[in-house]
Amino acid sequence: MRLLNDVLAELTARHADSPAVGDSGRVLTYRELADAATAFGTAIDSWWRSDGAANRAAEHGGRARAGICAANSAGYVVAYAGLLRAGMVPFLLDPALGAHELAAVTADCGIDLYVSDRTLPLGLPDAVTTEIGGMRVTAMPARPPRPELLDTTEVCRFTSGSTGSPRCIEFSGAAVLGAALSWREATGLGAGERVLCFAGLFNGLAFNTSLLATFLAGASLWVPSGLPSSGHVVRFLREIEPTRLTGFPALYESLLRRDQSVPELAGLRSALSSAAPLSPRTAAELRRRHGLAVCDYYGVAEAGPLTYDPDPAPGRGLGYPLPGVEFAFGAPGHSDTSVRVRSRSMGSRYLNAAGLLESRLDAEGFYLTGDEGLIEDGRLVLRGRTGKGINIGGRKIDPVEVQEALRRCGAADALVLATVKKNGDPVLVALVDGVQGAAERELRARCLGLLAAHKVPERIFTVPRLPRGGAGKPRLGAAQALVADLIQQHENDALRERPGTHRAERPTATPEAEPSFRPTTPPQPNPGELDARIPAAPPAHRRTRRRSE
Repeated sequence: MRLLNDVLAELTARHADSPAVGDSGRVLTYRELADAATAFGTAIDSWWRSDGAANRAAEHGGRARAGICAANSAGYVVAYAGLLRAGMVPFLLDPALGAHELAAVTADCGIDLYVSDRTLPLGLPDAVTTEIGGMRVTAMPARPPRPELLDTTEVCRFTSGSTGSPRCIEFSGAAVLGAALSWREATGLGAGERVLCFAGLFNGLAFNTSLLATFLAGASLWVPSGLPSSGHVVRFLREIEPTRLTGFPALYESLLRRDQSVPELAGLRSALSSAAPLSPRTAAELRRRHGLAVCDYYGVAEAGPLTYDPDPAPGRGLGYPLPGVEFAFGAPGHSDTSVRVRSRSMGSRYLNAAGLLESRLDAEGFYLTGDEGLIEDGRLVLRGRTGKGINIGGRKIDPVEVQEALRRCGAADALVLATVKKNGDPVLVALVDGVQGAAERELRARCLGLLAAHKVPERIFTVPRLPRGGAGKPRLGAAQALVADLIQQHENDALRERPGTHRAERPTATPEAEPSFRPTTPPQPNPGELDARIPAAPPAHRRTRRRSE
């Protein structure tokens, strides 16, 4: 399947002399993007098939699987398009993944090579490497057997890892195109617009709304790297004069920390936020101080973009369903408000978790998201997550409630999860960041003034920084490993004080303990004639039929 390559080839020819993509150092027209992608694709294909890459094409067979692990840049977009041009399957990864997570993903998904803007923490001193288009390319040791890709798969993306190891979602070209077409149609994205995107292109917020959708419209995409500090954001607002801004809540919160006004925000037609809902206080203050109305993007990794609100306001939900999106509510064994969804941008399956995605689809192809919600006045309103509690001794504990209590007691940030003792009993623990003058014992004492005793973590560990991905979401798998290491270290320190004892065994963390900040998820699309899928002019936003049960 080469649908996405064909679509990009047609778009770059159609908008040849218009600016396509830019970053802090360069701007490429659509023609220049096509030329750079062709050169990258030719070079990486030649290198991959050479003796220097140990003939891995022959060893593994099939299409090469190429992980992209890099920050936003024009070079990232060139590499992505170049891999499609070479007939490879891009795997888009969060560059914040640690060595353990990256190694697990590499092995579980059978990734052949990586394209990166940094040295990867994989511990491969003898790896075959080269540089192509300013990117470092590294071949992975062959580890067959590996799970087979579906014939229709053209891109793989990952869940955030906030509820365990990242899961690799296979997407057909039709699903990726369906997401971009739905977004362009619903939002009225048009030629001449400038999209300023600070969200990582590996993330659904950026991938679904700011990559192919921008090119379908003949607009330009700006992808500066670096942290979205207020000064960095304002610089690009002034230089580019964007019509659309895409970023995570931290970007908008940084704008509120500025003493000066930001008049450049007035020129935005649309501002998007995601990964976690923008707090009502932040949204209201942005509107009051800067006249900026931020839309909370709602999508799930497995189902793509799902809603949009052309006139967002605090307390009014997450917007109207996109074209091709249907919501339903209730499912056997779940509440009447459990959210199910079906879209034309559904993922096909998890490559590294056979049968798991399919198990969450009903007979009609609706995906059970794990969210609770309803439709009010045409907009989706979420009420929380299903099954969010941690079970300790038969008592359900909401980790969000405990995290909020820890913050009120002096922690700058907190993550609450469960692990198990040596005797197999579950225990509630917390990782805290930036405690203001409070040791573990004092912090627990403060929490006892706010929470029932069974909700207070038995152990509280202070760490320099909580494990989070590039989108700011916590990485539960990394947090569980960190807790296990901290407990092991504590036990070893205690044993060293008693001569004649042996090293303590490392406890294991239970994967069932899930904090409530999870990504959401859904189903699959259709093909057709290429021209029919790339209309020349974008239609205006319209509401679509919504289903509820």
